[in-house]
Amino acid sequence: MDYPLVDRLGNIFSKMLLHPTYRFLLLLAGAPIHLVVYFVFLRRKNQSLHTTRLDELEAEWTSSGYRNNLLAETKEQLERKHRFFGQPLISEKLNREANRIAGAKFKEALLSQLKAQQSGIGQSQVTYADTFTGLIRHPAFLAASFVPGFLMYALMLIYGNAYLKYIIERLVMTVFVIFGVAFLVFTILYLSPMNPAANIIGETATAEQIAAFNKLYGLDQPYLAQLWHTFQGILTFDLGKSFAGSEDVATSIASKFPVTLTLTAVSTVIAVLIALPIGLVSATRPNSFFDYTFMLLALIGLSIPNFWQGLILILNFSIKLQWLPATYNPHNALTMIMPIVVLGTGLTAAVARMTRSSTLEVIHEDYITTARAKGLSRGQVLWKHAVGNALIPIITIIGLQFGAMLGGAAVTEKVFNISGIGNYIVDKQFIPDIPSIMGGVIYTAITISIVNVIIDILYAFFDPRIRSRMKQY
Repeated sequence: MDYPLVDRLGNIFSKMLLHPTYRFLLLLAGAPIHLVVYFVFLRRKNQSLHTTRLDELEAEWTSSGYRNNLLAETKEQLERKHRFFGQPLISEKLNREANRIAGAKFKEALLSQLKAQQSGIGQSQVTYADTFTGLIRHPAFLAASFVPGFLMYALMLIYGNAYLKYIIERLVMTVFVIFGVAFLVFTILYLSPMNPAANIIGETATAEQIAAFNKLYGLDQPYLAQLWHTFQGILTFDLGKSFAGSEDVATSIASKFPVTLTLTAVSTVIAVLIALPIGLVSATRPNSFFDYTFMLLALIGLSIPNFWQGLILILNFSIKLQWLPATYNPHNALTMIMPIVVLGTGLTAAVARMTRSSTLEVIHEDYITTARAKGLSRGQVLWKHAVGNALIPIITIIGLQFGAMLGGAAVTEKVFNISGIGNYIVDKQFIPDIPSIMGGVIYTAITISIVNVIIDILYAFFDPRIRSRMKQY
C-alpha cells in the first residue's frame, strides 16, 4: 500500500535528525510521541538480527584473538611514538590510551563487517527514523499522535517547504539580532559615566533626591536585574517611561518613527529609480562621455557630507530663492523635498556605481556571448540575461544603504528640524535617557532586520542558484 504523505513525513524526519538544532526542536516539540517511538525502537533493536549478529561477531573475533592482537599492535605503535618524540613511558597511561584506540578500531571493524554481510543478504539496521515512519503508517497511531504532536508535525511541514523554512530561519535570526543589539546598547549606556539623575534634576540635586530618582526608575538595581527588565519590556512591548518628562516611550516613538521611515523609504525608491538607468547606461557605453559624466557625479554625491549639503540647499532654495521651506512640516509636502534629496544623494551615487560595475562584470560572461550569438537583440540580452544576474550585489547595496540611512538620518533631521527618531535618540543620549534610547534603537533594529529579511528573500527570487541550495539544505 502506498503512503505518499507518510513517506514524505518520514523523509523530512530523517533529514531533521541530521541537524542538531532541528533535532533538538523536533524532540522538544513532540516529546510525548518520541517516548513511545523510543520504546518501540529499543524493542525492535533488541529483537533485530542486527544486534544478535553483532554480539555473535564480537564474541567470534574476541575468541580468535583479533582483539588482543589489535590491542598489542596499538600499544606497540604508541610505544614507538613516545620513544620517537622522547616522551616518558607511563605504563598505566599507555595501557589506557591503547585500550581506548583499540576499542574504537575494533568497533569500527565490527560495524563495517556486519554492514557488508547484511548488504549481501538484503538486511538493514533498525533506525530511529525508520521506526517513526513505520509507526505513522498506522492510521490509529497517526491520529492519536496528532494532538500531542501538533507542534512537531507543524515544524516538519515548515522544514519540508524550502521557502517557508528559509523565511522562518531568517525571522528567528532577526529576533537574536534584536536582542543582541539591545544587550550591547544597554551595556554601553550602563557603563556610561554620565549620571541621568544629576543631569535631569540639575546641579543643585541633593544625594537624597538622586537616590529617590534612581529608586523610582530602578537605576539602583544590579546590572543583570536592569537588563532583565529591559528584555521583559521588549518582549511585552512595554518600553516604559522616559526619564525626562515621564513620557510613554512607545507612544513618543510611534509618533516620531514613521517620519524617519517615510523619508528614508521615499528617498530609497526615488534613488533606485534614478540610479538603475544611470548605471545601466554607463555599463552599456563604457568610457563614453555619458559614462565619465555620470560616474563623476556619482563620486561627488558620495563625497558630499549630509550636513553640508543640507545647509547649502537651505541657503539657496530657502533663503535666497525662497522656493522651499527651510524646516520640516508634516502638513506641507514641499518641506520633504530637500530632506529627501539629501538622504537620497549618497544612495543614488552608490547604487549607480554598483549597477555599472555589476552589469559590466556580467555582460562579459560566456552566456551573454551565447545569447548574442543566437541573434537576440541588445535589449533582450540586457534585460533578459544581464540585468537579472547583476541584481544580487545591487540589492545588497540597497539594503545596506537603507539601514545606514535609517540609522544615520539624525544629521539630516537636525539640519531640517525634523522631529524624527534620529533626532529623538540624539537628544536623549546626552542625559542618557535609557528607556528612550533603547526604544529608538529597538524600533530601528527591527526595521533594519525586516529589510534584511526582505533582501534575503529577493536573493532567492532573482538567483536560481540560491533557490537550488535552499531546496537541497
